[in-house]
Amino acid sequence: MSHFAAAVTRGAEGWAAAELDLSGVADIEEITDRLRDADPEAAVSLLFVESDDAYLAILRLDDGEDLRVFGSDQVFADESRLGAILLGDIEEQVPDIADDEDEDSDEDEDDGDDRPSAEPDVEPVGDPELLADLGMPGGRLLELCAQEGMLPADLTAEICQAIGAGDEIEELREA
Repeated sequence: MSHFAAAVTRGAEGWAAAELDLSGVADIEEITDRLRDADPEAAVSLLFVESDDAYLAILRLDDGEDLRVFGSDQVFADESRLGAILLGDIEEQVPDIADDEDEDSDEDEDDGDDRPSAEPDVEPVGDPELLADLGMPGGRLLELCAQEGMLPADLTAEICQAIGAGDEIEELREA
């Protein structure tokens, strides 16, 4: 499987992005060490791992600690060694949040016509709220993952745009 890994960090100077080499990693601790090394002083460190134009995993460290992980599809852990390292320890699947997306109109919950429906074979795992405080609510993240035709690179670009790091990730891809 081919993959692309981008460390997106927010420090005193704002957002920065750098490609991260994940070849030869043995475990999640080694990946988090490489993410920390991208900017040891970063308040927020994110790692976007795109694999095989099919899967996206996002890791987050705040002040170099408290790892949080989200994966667009549990199948990534089953299909690749890197996916197993990134998502293998996550036991909980993302709960159905359809009821939470439209809290203001409880009587319209059964309509569902305005909401995109998730593909039945997509099984996001981990913490969909890991970017909520940065401008990407969990419900929106799940919608993007379920959107047909959305590639991992598209997801990364959309997420980075929402959190204010769109230019940095675009420059990284063009380099």
